[in-house]
Amino acid sequence: MQCAFNGTLLIRVLPPLLVTEFVLGILGNGLALWIFCFHLKPWKSSTVLLFNLAMADFLLNMALPFRASYYNSGLEWMFGNTFCNICLFMLAMNRSGNTFFLMAIAVDRYMRVVHPHHPINSLSVPKAMLGALAIWLVTISLTAHIFILKHDNETYCESFMIEIEPTQNLTWHKFVFLFSFYLPLAVILYCTVHIISHLRGRQLAQHTKIKKALCFITVVVVLFIICFLPSNITQLMIMIKTSTFKSGEVCSALEDLTTAFYITISLTYLNSVLDPVVYYFSSPAFKNICRKALHLPQTENAESTEKKTRETGSQSLSQL
Repeated sequence: MQCAFNGTLLIRVLPPLLVTEFVLGILGNGLALWIFCFHLKPWKSSTVLLFNLAMADFLLNMALPFRASYYNSGLEWMFGNTFCNICLFMLAMNRSGNTFFLMAIAVDRYMRVVHPHHPINSLSVPKAMLGALAIWLVTISLTAHIFILKHDNETYCESFMIEIEPTQNLTWHKFVFLFSFYLPLAVILYCTVHIISHLRGRQLAQHTKIKKALCFITVVVVLFIICFLPSNITQLMIMIKTSTFKSGEVCSALEDLTTAFYITISLTYLNSVLDPVVYYFSSPAFKNICRKALHLPQTENAESTEKKTRETGSQSLSQL
């Protein structure tokens, strides 16, 4: 049995937030996909990862208008149970895909900087595509259970409802949610710390371009933590407190914490909005193509920019 809850605050806060994330996310990731598909040639293995990250972000944003409509209607889902699960699956799959591809990008950056002569750095584009496919298959297998979620209240369309008697599907869903954050976070932190340590050890960190690259890497990690950590901490608190209350007390005791969780999980979608900004500032070629598409003045020719970054040894850092 699932707990009903008062969503008054959610009805006020989430619709404008989700609509804003949808508009910015669709525009930013749509532009990124257009550049990747038609203008950024030739592709490298790192480009494959960035393209798939943009695809995960774009697909996630496609589900946001339906969530905004749901909250704007006072937690009344009007599109049927099947489409509810499809929408929840799109959010869960692409949220996990987002974190896993960010993890893969961090590993790629780490290998290019710390182990530049490793054979994996010369990975061909077809093999990189197979690796991306493997990440998608893992993500889908982790989140496919959402298709068989049952909702006690037909008007609700939530995958994180608090249950008086937890079911196996919902327990697995919460585990995947936590696993899809803490594993990538550990890998991203490990890679980032070792990249910074490696460059400082070689006394490269004083170079202006290297210093900017290190600063940018740090910003990306901080944004990742800000977007994803609050919802994961809140979910952990809910799981811990659920086990401490009696069945009849769970719903009322955790209502405020549940509201906080739904607000913080909506903040995770901000990461999808910010990823195109990351592409823009981290890749000189992407930046020049983007400015050209938007009819903005060019700051520097893309080819000469890439040549200079190769000469300073920071090319591998410009891959996000």
